[in-house]
Amino acid sequence: MSERVVPPGARRRRRPTKQGVVLSEELIVATALRLMEEHGAEALSVRRLGRALGADPSSLYRYFRHTDDLMLAVADELIGRTMRTWRPTGDWRADLRDLGLRVHAGALAHPRAAVLSSYRVTGRVHEIQAVETILGVLRDAGFPDPDAVRIYHAFVDQSLAFAALDSASVALPKAAREADTAVWRATYARLPAETHPHIAATAGHLVADMNRSSYPAALDLLLTAAAARLAEIGERTGGGQS
Repeated sequence: MSERVVPPGARRRRRPTKQGVVLSEELIVATALRLMEEHGAEALSVRRLGRALGADPSSLYRYFRHTDDLMLAVADELIGRTMRTWRPTGDWRADLRDLGLRVHAGALAHPRAAVLSSYRVTGRVHEIQAVETILGVLRDAGFPDPDAVRIYHAFVDQSLAFAALDSASVALPKAAREADTAVWRATYARLPAETHPHIAATAGHLVADMNRSSYPAALDLLLTAAAARLAEIGERTGGGQS
């Protein structure tokens, strides 16, 4: 794609494409997301998208300057899908846990797109909403601004890191996933105590635990540390917050 782009008000295509649909930014992003899950990063090409939409590839320039612009829109749409399903309760710890788990689940639903987009900063509407919302949860809970930003940063980076890690695993070919899963039982569970006493002692737990995501446990550890920090702040200020 090139650097030219049409202003938002002039973008809508008046005539349907060959497949009878009217182009929009939302339709292009949804189609790109679907193609990425089917074909990976190579799906983000003007030619492939145009073919899937039944449209002249050049018409996509009305909406996106280049493929990276489209990638950022896809990343922002993943954030938007998560935010649209999340409802705060007023309990900051429960709300952040729920949001983190939804971010993770949303990534696993679109693993190839998540792997490519988890490290991007979109600066778009859904990301801005998410930043504002999470900071609001933390500040309303009583975290001073420096702490709110630090915890926000750790929360988001942890969520996105696990999203990328676990999505990369899910996106592996089935045979590779099954081979990785088998290693814990076929190799680690058979190591003798004489040479590997700690692995042998915990082998049953390793087999049970290592083939599932550790994100929920890591998230709980982060939120426990944040709650301890908030209690410390409350004691220092006499607020007694929790």
